[in-house]
Amino acid sequence: MTVTMADRTGNLRRGWTTGACATAATSAAYTALLSGHFPDPVGIVLPKGETPSFPLALEGLGDGWARAGIVKDAGDDPDVTHGALIISTVRYAQPGSGVSFRAGKGVGKVTKAGLPIPPGEPAINPVPRRMMSEAVAEIAARFGAAGDVEIEISIPEGEELAGKTWNPRLGILGGLSILGTTGVVHPFSCSAWIHSIHRGIDVARAAGLTHVAGCTGSTSEASVQRLYSLPDHAMLDMGDFAGGLLKYLRTHPLPRLTIGGGFAKITKLAQGRLDLHSGRSQVDFQWLAARLEELGANAAVTARVAEANTALEVLEIVGPLHLPLASAVAENARQVAAATLGDAPVAVKVVVVDRKGEIVARAG
Repeated sequence: MTVTMADRTGNLRRGWTTGACATAATSAAYTALLSGHFPDPVGIVLPKGETPSFPLALEGLGDGWARAGIVKDAGDDPDVTHGALIISTVRYAQPGSGVSFRAGKGVGKVTKAGLPIPPGEPAINPVPRRMMSEAVAEIAARFGAAGDVEIEISIPEGEELAGKTWNPRLGILGGLSILGTTGVVHPFSCSAWIHSIHRGIDVARAAGLTHVAGCTGSTSEASVQRLYSLPDHAMLDMGDFAGGLLKYLRTHPLPRLTIGGGFAKITKLAQGRLDLHSGRSQVDFQWLAARLEELGANAAVTARVAEANTALEVLEIVGPLHLPLASAVAENARQVAAATLGDAPVAVKVVVVDRKGEIVARAG
């Protein structure tokens, strides 16, 4: 049995990320810059091959520039950016300069280390940058153009909306981030998601499986499935609900469980958090500093970690020191999971992966 998104959400309507909207707006603007005409609706290709179309809410065309806007539809997800106008202004750039990005009004700039984008850059994440760059390349090839452009993304109410997000704490100042790894916003009901985890365990037990895995996202899921050559029906869509998975396995056990996730999510589990959602639990950098002290790190390093901005920054600090922090976190997470399972006959392992899906630590 495969649990579909409709099963899990109770037919909640999905939506589109700011990255998808920015890509659609960029595609429309660049097409108009080269042809004088705006495609409306404008279609794009998402990372997993989906081809949605977006109606334009704004058009503008001038000497050497074009502008298009898309109203973000987050579906039934309670997203603060739902209804926001995502605008892309595309300008010709110097020959050979390629594609560059600029933060317009309401889009933040990165001021602290530890994020996927370095300080000083617009808060436009790597996947949306790639999506926009690929759209520009495709359109340039179609019109015989060079594809040297500057893309400015703006969100008129973005600075106000950013106050309702974690951006200020993360050092993203001046507005929102342009986010998304798949282009799609999947809304969910917490109870429905946990229910689907339970049904997945039931199916695995009925099928006689001896090893299942629960992962925090698609990247870690692919890595764990590949590592152990697990069938699809052994992959439990845990997401942020580690507690929902572990507590059900406590009374409905299977012989082996692997939990997979990125360093930040697994750190939260290691701290004893069973709900890994960013709105309900946070990485405790003092806790990480204490683990490093146990591993022999000096006071200067532990002080830097205690003041770190993100879990990624912690790994960047620790990397050159070759201290096994990720392994220590994985082992702590394994112990928390084992304690939650209680006396259930379930052997648990933990796998930590990086953003590229490479395994950085294992425990158990």
